[in-house]
Amino acid sequence: MTESEATPGPNEINPDELLRSLRRKEGNWVGWGKACQQLQKAGYSPQTIFEETGFEPIQQNQVIVASQVYTSLVNGQAGANVLEHFQQRGSDSLYELRVLSPDDRIATAELLVEKGLDSEAAHELTRAVRDSRLVSLPAEFSEHPGDAVAYQCWKAARRTDDLQGRSRLIARGLSFAQSETARQQIEKLLTDFTVVKAQPAPRLPVYRLEAEEGLPRIVPLVGKLPLTKADLQAAPLVDEIGAFKLVKFAGEGAWVALPGWQVVATAEDPVAILSPSESLPTSLPGKPEEVLIVIDRAQRQWNADSYFVIKSADQLELQWFEVDPERSLLGRVILVMRPKRVFDQTASQDIWQLED
Repeated sequence: MTESEATPGPNEINPDELLRSLRRKEGNWVGWGKACQQLQKAGYSPQTIFEETGFEPIQQNQVIVASQVYTSLVNGQAGANVLEHFQQRGSDSLYELRVLSPDDRIATAELLVEKGLDSEAAHELTRAVRDSRLVSLPAEFSEHPGDAVAYQCWKAARRTDDLQGRSRLIARGLSFAQSETARQQIEKLLTDFTVVKAQPAPRLPVYRLEAEEGLPRIVPLVGKLPLTKADLQAAPLVDEIGAFKLVKFAGEGAWVALPGWQVVATAEDPVAILSPSESLPTSLPGKPEEVLIVIDRAQRQWNADSYFVIKSADQLELQWFEVDPERSLLGRVILVMRPKRVFDQTASQDIWQLED
């Protein structure tokens, strides 16, 4: 290390000082999150920080993200009682709020403090707020996070014929309702026992590759004769990756070959996304595995029998909508493909074993 590197400038950090502060747990968790972020940006890996300070990588991620949420509360001029509360505790709760917009974060944080809710309740509250932003709420329910929970309770109560469960949902909805109209809407359920059956979510269009002949193979096209040696040598080497045989090209993208099933052949503008099966909106039977989701970007008209891709907090998300969400749909899910089961990848490459 040179002398200039050893002496930090006015805008530089002192890693040793930050590590020492984390090791001694000086300050509050907001400062810990900022320190961890500074160290990671300076090139320290989460594992190195853990070995030096005792902050596990998962804890580092939590306090870093939560401190960013806290900063957004400060910038949004959240109430002093809210900021004071979260300065000392609640990093796990603020971490849950990371997927919300800045305005929703402030309103949700205020509700968490008002009701003294823990991180588990923060997770449920955040989910209710996100779900309420994906649909058009009835006019009686405002956009306040409390009304978002009240709407979820009202909706669930109308769909249950169990009087005890219905009563719990009504009580929970009334405890969270912020607007008078939302409260009145829930109170109607005390005398109206009509059960509105929920429309079941459709099944995902899941297929699994089974036959060896169904496994695709992508090869480069050199061109049409006459060709030169240079043409032949210019053809790229194809390196197939993963269970779906992805083929990368220059840049960040990749190609993947799909079987010529009708649902694929008739798609107008298909694109593919890799995803863990456990991240799908509905769980798939069997052990978790990587699946390939095919989306037709040309199909953006809502229907209740399909899943769609939407933008949620700057990220793509698969969602099913029971009613027209009246929002921008980015494409319809036309296929969820599971990879072919390969029981012994090594043995399948040894022809003499197959011919025994």
